[in-house]
Amino acid sequence: HESPHLTQTDQEIVAHSSNVSSLVLGKASGRLLATGGEDCRVNIWAVSKPNCIMSLTGHTSPVECIQFNSSEERVVAGSQSGSLRLWDLEAAKILRTLMGHKASVCSLDFHPMGEYLASGSVDSNIKGHTQAVRCLAFSPDGKWLASASDDSTVKLWDLIAGKMITEFKSHTSAVNVVQFHPNEYLLASGSADRTVKLWDLEKFNMIGSSEGETGVVRSILFNPDGSCLYSGSENTLRVYGWEPDRCFDVVHVGWGKVSDLAISNNQMIAVSSSQNNVSWYVVDLNRVKKSGSVLQGLIQDKLIPAPTSALGTTLRRNYERPTTSCTGQERSPSSEDEKEDKESSAEITNPEDYKEIFQPRSAISRTPPKRTEPFAAPLEHSFSESVLEKPGPAVKIVTPVIDRHALNAKASVMGDEEALAQIRKGHDTMCVMLTSRYKNLDTVRSVWASGDVKTSLDSAVSMNDLSIVVDVLNIINLKPSLWKLDLCTSILTQIEELLQSKYESYVQTGCISLKLILKRFWPLISDTLTAPPSVGVDITREERHRKCKACYKQLKNLSNVVKNRAEQVGRHGSTFKELQLLMAPLY
Repeated sequence: HESPHLTQTDQEIVAHSSNVSSLVLGKASGRLLATGGEDCRVNIWAVSKPNCIMSLTGHTSPVECIQFNSSEERVVAGSQSGSLRLWDLEAAKILRTLMGHKASVCSLDFHPMGEYLASGSVDSNIKGHTQAVRCLAFSPDGKWLASASDDSTVKLWDLIAGKMITEFKSHTSAVNVVQFHPNEYLLASGSADRTVKLWDLEKFNMIGSSEGETGVVRSILFNPDGSCLYSGSENTLRVYGWEPDRCFDVVHVGWGKVSDLAISNNQMIAVSSSQNNVSWYVVDLNRVKKSGSVLQGLIQDKLIPAPTSALGTTLRRNYERPTTSCTGQERSPSSEDEKEDKESSAEITNPEDYKEIFQPRSAISRTPPKRTEPFAAPLEHSFSESVLEKPGPAVKIVTPVIDRHALNAKASVMGDEEALAQIRKGHDTMCVMLTSRYKNLDTVRSVWASGDVKTSLDSAVSMNDLSIVVDVLNIINLKPSLWKLDLCTSILTQIEELLQSKYESYVQTGCISLKLILKRFWPLISDTLTAPPSVGVDITREERHRKCKACYKQLKNLSNVVKNRAEQVGRHGSTFKELQLLMAPLY
């Protein structure tokens, strides 16, 4: 079945200053798009709007792969050199830099409970694959990971046991994409061999395979209710059922080599790229056939008994999802991470759209959430010049004719405008950062009010924002009596980062804190660790010994940082020399 009239729109933007090398849609909303370019940037867009919302910098080689987390508050990007960078879009800042791969990163996925992410590379670092890992997908319950590779295989991994469960080998060419069914123990894969295959994850066998694809399968997506599977290949969208194999509909769309698919308000949103341009498309799924009993369009309905439902007759086990979600906490960046992050930034280029998309999530909503409206329906015709002349919503964004005389007339006032733009540059980003900082400090203050300084400090550390740690330390440093051995074990790792920070105020706070710790606790740590073992069981003494041992290990690491900084000429040189003398017993 081929739908003769389908609602489609096509809009094109210039996404980067050089070729677009990767792009991905946010699956939760279908309204957020991230693009990566050979210009080493990651740009964030609102689908259907022509202006970039945020531009993320830091990578030094082309961005080859991008992925949003499930809440679309964070984005991770992998580069040609093998590095990963993770940004917090709400706070407009870099969170982590990871250097695990030796070659181009070509697949990424976030764990559904937010605990960690997986990455695959041309270096085929997922053990067992012999060529590049093109796609990774976590199961809905977060217990399994599927990996697809250029070696024509799909592998299934048990994350708890840490081993491969099974390997599917029926594809005859590179496997580009895999996706788990939203509810059932079922996995779909799309390949360069022009087939889509479905795998039963209880019996570990193939239960379906398409044969109607006319090109490489680049993207697949289950309908949210699991009733059918969409397949994106060159200029074509297909809709599949299984048990028995059926192709319900074929939709011809001019998207070229489609890169990603998402569903929002029963509309299919798709994106593709060509050179430095990105185009997005919308297909009205209300007008797409998603049920029936046609087998690949070759056998008549009466020859194939129709299943009792669109899901087929076979009942499968469903995933068991946890009752509560876990957002997870990234560990604080190491000093090596900070060095990598120095050139990373998250610049807000469109404050209005940024506030509309990201800021409301941080506020307490007192009204029901506003439902996103579907994209406006374009004309039901093919894309041609005659369509553009008719009344109704535009089908394409047309480049306007530029009046060069008008540009010359404005040239005289551009000087002032450019100066103002330069002054304003970064202002909105700074406002967002300060708003996030204020929110985090308010959280710490509420814990502090209970009188538990240790919990307050732990809360500040868990936010992965050194500015919050500095603010809290500045208060504790004013009242040395607040320092306890428990605080030392929590903060010494953070102090190591502060001493190596590019911000002088962070270095100064770190030095003051370290000096107070050494003066108040070094005698206790030294005496405890050199004292002879006690006779009998002394739980309090054993606990103190454990804490002192942990502090000693951290102070030993810090002594090397202090020694290196003491040898450098700078504003804090004398302070580090003083710290070096205090830490002399550690050398």
